[in-house]
Amino acid sequence: MRIESDKSEVNKPAAEVFTFLSNFNNFQKLMPPQVVDWQSTEDDCHFKISGMASIGMKIIEKIPNSLIKVVSNGKVPFAFTMNIHLTEITPTQTSGQLIFEADLNPMMSMMVEKPLRNFFNLLAEKMKEL
Repeated sequence: MRIESDKSEVNKPAAEVFTFLSNFNNFQKLMPPQVVDWQSTEDDCHFKISGMASIGMKIIEKIPNSLIKVVSNGKVPFAFTMNIHLTEITPTQTSGQLIFEADLNPMMSMMVEKPLRNFFNLLAEKMKEL
C-alpha cells in the first residue's frame, strides 16, 4: 500500500522546515488530539492513536533541506516507511509531502487506508502552520 499526502506549501525556507521536521521532539505540535502518550527523542518517537495501535518511528536518513526517511520502530502492527519530501519553491516558500508505504494484505489495507490517508493529510495541513 502506498499513500501520498496532499502537498503542503509552507511559508518558510526549506532549511527551516527541514530543521523542524528532522527532530521528532517537534512532531508533537503537528499531531491531532487523537494522538496520546507521545514520547520522543530527536530521532525516534512512540505514540498511541486513541482506539487504535501504538506506533513507533525512527529517522534513518536525512538529506538536508529535501528528504527525511522514517521507518517503523519497536512494536508496531505492521512495518512501514514514511518519506518526507521537501522542495524549495522560492527562498521563503517550501512544498512538503509525506509518502507512506507498507506491505499489507488486502483486508488490512482496506481497514487502514482511509484513516491513514486522513492522518497524513492532516500532518501535511499542519505543516502550513510552521
